Amino acid sequence: MPMQANSPVYAVIGDPVAHSLSPAMHNRALAACGLPGVYVGFRVTDLPVAVAGIRALGIRGVSVTIPHKVAVMPLLDEIDDTARRIGAVNTISNESGVLKGTNTDGLGALKALETVTAVDGRRVAILGAGGAARAVAWALSNAGAKVALFNRTVPRAAALARQMNLEWGRMDNLARWRAEILVNTTPVGMAPDAGAAPVAAAILDPAMVVMDIVYNPLETTLLAAARRLGCTTVDGVQMLVFQGAAQFERWTGVAAPVTVMRQAVIEALSPTLTHRHGQAAVF
Repeated sequence: MPMQANSPVYAVIGDPVAHSLSPAMHNRALAACGLPGVYVGFRVTDLPVAVAGIRALGIRGVSVTIPHKVAVMPLLDEIDDTARRIGAVNTISNESGVLKGTNTDGLGALKALETVTAVDGRRVAILGAGGAARAVAWALSNAGAKVALFNRTVPRAAALARQMNLEWGRMDNLARWRAEILVNTTPVGMAPDAGAAPVAAAILDPAMVVMDIVYNPLETTLLAAARRLGCTTVDGVQMLVFQGAAQFERWTGVAAPVTVMRQAVIEALSPTLTHRHGQAAVF
């Protein structure tokens, strides 16, 4: 649809932001749905001024990426329960000048897993104890999964588990958890260590569902090992697309064209996709 003077503007803010796949994904979605608007990227170093600009310029919706997901929270007018419990905002909606924050990262992981399996009542092992682990753990436990956190830095996993009322363990005790779903939220498997995996293949079981939030390469070393063993696998692009789809629907009120959005991401990634160079899930 041709741009008009009053066409809505959407954006992603972060530092850096040039690598973001969100513009390719959201602009393709807008076009596929015949909606006016444009989605752009802004490198932001002065967050309070940027948030004031969102309000002053009437930017309709904003994706928030690192390093601003936590710092943006006190600058907004409203924060929903999801973002408050996760402790970070990745989505801002501008509703007549009222800036509302939420978080779709965990929902993106949940939706990605639900394309291949139900999570209610399933035993889930999450590798990592950072912001991504917190978002994924909240969404899956809220959906009825039995979640445990495993991290190489044991005190960090224990602290996060206590905050979220989850179980936790050392990486060398992972097999004892008998996970039915394994989710890697760590950066292990990305360049310059793209040949690495967060766990040994011996930990895996053919009945497992294995998800990795690293999305370049599409098939990480972990996912390749899982596939060879017969596990069901979920790549990081799925989470990226589903968290973006939730944003799109919140901003436009229109069902997101998920297949179109995934294709846009794959095409945007294709010039840089290699078997040995990876990228973490930064949206």
